[in-house]
Amino acid sequence: MAYREIRVIGDPVLRTVCDEIKKITPQVESLVEDLLETVDDEGRAGLAANQIGVSLRAFSWNIEGEIGYILNPKIVGLSEDEYQDDDEGCLSIPGHFFPTRRAWYAKAVGVDLAGNEVVVEGEEIMARCIQHEVDHLDGHLYIDRLDRAARKKALRKIRDL
Repeated sequence: MAYREIRVIGDPVLRTVCDEIKKITPQVESLVEDLLETVDDEGRAGLAANQIGVSLRAFSWNIEGEIGYILNPKIVGLSEDEYQDDDEGCLSIPGHFFPTRRAWYAKAVGVDLAGNEVVVEGEEIMARCIQHEVDHLDGHLYIDRLDRAARKKALRKIRDL
């Protein structure tokens, strides 16, 4: 198990669509341990594998004292009529927060290390975490969701990272 360094904006791995995990190997088990250890720090809500340099579809979370992980997550449900527009931040864009529109509720389905189905769902911060981390696995950063003017402003502010 190892606490891993977080990749920051500008690192190409953050813009890479992550590969599906086809087989549970010792390397995948080690990745999950690293994700869990690295997300277990104050102020951290979620962590995608590519944020620690691994292009596989996995993420961990640390929400309200619950720490967990999911492999090969797919979002299967989002609230269609309730949204949140709160400030969102990212470990890969440290120190910056911008209002980001997300569904109020989200549900993802994936598997655990034993191959059992895992369902992760929630409202508000958990919903934001699910959407944010799956975006990472698809090679997107939350600033990509900002409207054109807000995105331009955000990019100016984070240029020096």
